[in-house]
Amino acid sequence: MSSFLRFFRQGHGRLISRFTTPAVRFFLGRYYGRPVSLFADAGKVLAAAHLFWAYGYDWGTVSGPSMLPGWSVWGEGAIISHRYRRGRDIEVGDLVRFKIPVDDGFAIKRVLGLAGDYVMMGTPETGQDTMIQIPPGHVWLIGDNLPASRDSRLYGPVPMALIDGKVIARTGSWPWQIHPIQNPFDAGHNP
Repeated sequence: MSSFLRFFRQGHGRLISRFTTPAVRFFLGRYYGRPVSLFADAGKVLAAAHLFWAYGYDWGTVSGPSMLPGWSVWGEGAIISHRYRRGRDIEVGDLVRFKIPVDDGFAIKRVLGLAGDYVMMGTPETGQDTMIQIPPGHVWLIGDNLPASRDSRLYGPVPMALIDGKVIARTGSWPWQIHPIQNPFDAGHNP
């Protein structure tokens, strides 16, 4: 055995402690020669992180003109609460992130109608005034900027199972720029 390893295993880590930070010394002192406990603790951290992101909160970027003027085209982020997954406790006016039915990506849109509500299929500019009733287990989603939005007018009612979560806050370029999102219908005005 080399003299360095013998020196370190005997607990005389003066050389190591001289050239490392306290965090590295703690890590080496706790896990050196114990790979099983290292992998067990790493597994615990990964499991906790997975549970937090899958069932707690998530952060995503927002891009595109469909939510103008409330959201900029580029450079903003959204904090998503997964407590509202699969449409649980969603109300008309909420912003939700969902998996696009005809695509692989995710989008953020506003809930315009819930199951049983009647909505107009097109926009007033197109002259299409067909009304439909939203089927059970579905929602009607639209962007705030109707001319530039691909939403339920294109792919119909969205199944609630595709809803990933509700947008609870928006973020700017800096971490401290967090602004809570409120449902505009709770404030008594239209979005």
